[in-house]
Amino acid sequence: MKLNFTVGDLTIHRIIEQETTFLPALEMLPGLTPEVLAENRSWMQKAGALDDKDVLILCFQSYVVKTPHHTILIDSCIGNDKPRPQRPKWNMKTDDTYLRALAGAGFTPGDIDYVMCTHLHVDHVGWNTRLENGRWVPTFPKARYVFGKTEYDYWTEQNAKAPVPPFADSVLPVVEARQAEIVRDDHAIGDHARILPTPGHTPGHVAFTFGRGKDDAVFSGDLMHSPLQTRYPELSAKFDVDQPQAAATRRGFMERYCDTDTLCCTAHFPSPSAGRIRRAGNGFSCEAI
Repeated sequence: MKLNFTVGDLTIHRIIEQETTFLPALEMLPGLTPEVLAENRSWMQKAGALDDKDVLILCFQSYVVKTPHHTILIDSCIGNDKPRPQRPKWNMKTDDTYLRALAGAGFTPGDIDYVMCTHLHVDHVGWNTRLENGRWVPTFPKARYVFGKTEYDYWTEQNAKAPVPPFADSVLPVVEARQAEIVRDDHAIGDHARILPTPGHTPGHVAFTFGRGKDDAVFSGDLMHSPLQTRYPELSAKFDVDQPQAAATRRGFMERYCDTDTLCCTAHFPSPSAGRIRRAGNGFSCEAI
């Protein structure tokens, strides 16, 4: 299994917490029909993205990007000790899979300079914090955590209406520890890391582009969950707050990177999870490298 890539002057490491079945394809993608699923079943199974019961297989992972100047972690996955009763595989986990994978890539939590979150959903913020003596503290003690302002404001508002546990246990403790940077879309880290607004999944969802002077790599977050959405960009996920906007954003993203050398690093596609966007009929494909 390929866990690292080199592109331009970047080295990219995948830190996998889980790679597992998630939801039936027809439930996860409400616009998907049984007929279209049948047409695509063979290649989806071959890609490791669909099991024999038509359940989607997703990877839950972070990426660590080494630039010439910084070590940056993108999306901090699921986390341990967190009450997630709606997701049994995530609920009150106590395993060492994630931190072992981080160590296996050659990093300790203290090596991370920045944590960048594409959005603030439960499986993208979990390892922002860890439980220490009954308190949530930042997992990465020296890191600045970068949260988009639109996204942060949205979840602040939602949390005021009704408690949002991942926001309370995995975002607010970072703010209280004064390690958060709540930034606008023109924010950049050095000359290598930039924000690309990609709204739809959540109002403030962003992708991150990396490279000096050009996009050597892009980290797409939950712009898409399954390779089926590259072939059919109009298929939005049930979790997208604005499904029409998510579909338009996804197609625009594919057009932007289609037939370029930019490495697209997805959050949830099955291993190897990264590839280059190519045209395929009226849609696209993410050709694994």
